[in-house]
Amino acid sequence: MVPSQVVKLLMLIEVLMSGVRLGVDALSMNYYALSCPLVEPIVKNVVNQALSQDPTLAAGLLRMHFHDCFIQGCDGSVLIDSTKDNTAEKDSPANLSLRGYEIIDQAKQMIENQCPGVVSCADILALAARDAVFFSGGPVYDIPKGRKDGRRSKIEDTINLPAPTLNTTALVKMFGQHGFSVRELVALSGAHTLGAARCSSFKHRLSHFDSTHDVDPNLDSNFAKTMSRTCSQGDNASMPLDPTRNSFDNAYFNALRRGMGLLFSDQSLFADRQTRRIVNAFAMNQAMFFFNFQQAMVNMGLLDVKEDDEGEIRLDCHSVN
Repeated sequence: MVPSQVVKLLMLIEVLMSGVRLGVDALSMNYYALSCPLVEPIVKNVVNQALSQDPTLAAGLLRMHFHDCFIQGCDGSVLIDSTKDNTAEKDSPANLSLRGYEIIDQAKQMIENQCPGVVSCADILALAARDAVFFSGGPVYDIPKGRKDGRRSKIEDTINLPAPTLNTTALVKMFGQHGFSVRELVALSGAHTLGAARCSSFKHRLSHFDSTHDVDPNLDSNFAKTMSRTCSQGDNASMPLDPTRNSFDNAYFNALRRGMGLLFSDQSLFADRQTRRIVNAFAMNQAMFFFNFQQAMVNMGLLDVKEDDEGEIRLDCHSVN
């Protein structure tokens, strides 16, 4: 068999193995089956080792993937460093607390050693977030691969990230603009079962909340006192977003039912009638939450995926080629 025939045969096999292609973006579950078959084991191993040393990094990886996808789509743009001519997304105030860049870098380097110029940084980030959920006790799910890395990363674009001060009406509108249902909004908010938030993100709930209340009336009074003690240490003092900050479970939703949602945007999901029933359902049925979360995460990973002529395979996740 001549070399050209071998190449054609390999291409045919890859198409047959790739499963269903998802639209014009040609993502598939087995995208790297022939071109880089070790990509998923490499990422999984790197994430596992990192979380075994610092479990709090799971929240960082999940949040980084979310912040990447919500701005210009899932294209790894949040990984790009600023230059003298451009302030990138990662230097936005909303992204200064992101963590886990070194995990993506380590996985990228190991993958480049195996199959150079094949796997995008956007795919590595999506896989790392998925694996962070799994190693924290969350659901197991697969995601389609084949994303391309974007070439744009600008601080002004991050104005479209959901702020912790938004109410449910604003959240429903913002997530709806990205094609998410109300149920998907609540499921994705459940990512706050991991991690912590700084006082600067919730202190407005503790003093002069509105014209009628000094403290947010939806807050449990004892929890509000704990928040106040935390904020007495300064804006950078932090509190867990739910009682089990390193375990992926449904404790977040049970906390909302008790008035112990740390962020205003979180607690508003229980205060609002249209989302309260979903919060209650997820609080009572963790399996239901897991199922809805994994479906929503797959959909989020498909946001505005770049086609071949729009993106690239970045050789260094911190800069465009």
